[in-house]
Amino acid sequence: MAINYQAEDIKEPAIKKRAISAWIKKVAKIYNREIGDISYIFCSDAKILDVNKQYLNHDYYTDVITFDYSENNTISGDIFISLDTVKTNAEKFATDPDEELKRVIIHGVLHLCGLKDKSEEDSKNMTQSENQALAIYSKDNETTDQ
Repeated sequence: MAINYQAEDIKEPAIKKRAISAWIKKVAKIYNREIGDISYIFCSDAKILDVNKQYLNHDYYTDVITFDYSENNTISGDIFISLDTVKTNAEKFATDPDEELKRVIIHGVLHLCGLKDKSEEDSKNMTQSENQALAIYSKDNETTDQ
């Protein structure tokens, strides 16, 4: 049971893997979930477009795609994150790129925990859950992230 981080066709982002992994475990516990095997694959827009076309028949760019292999209360999956789109979204929403990356990282985990984001109401709940999770990360890491 592990959380893995890798980069496909780009340089891996400089993230605090130990802090991120501890945070993911803490958030999963809120949803009564245990961590199984979660792989983060950081990639470019070109790669995520290929994944989106090949596996989901979607012909568009996105920031995150989550493949859910969870069983019972143990969450497992592959989470593809386009660093290109994360950067673009950070500019578009005038947010810090590191904060946007954390939002997308936890977004994938929230999907594994059972949250959806297709309807307007589900999207609101997802954003609220992301914000709560980001607050937990900030609180737990306020002294080390300075």
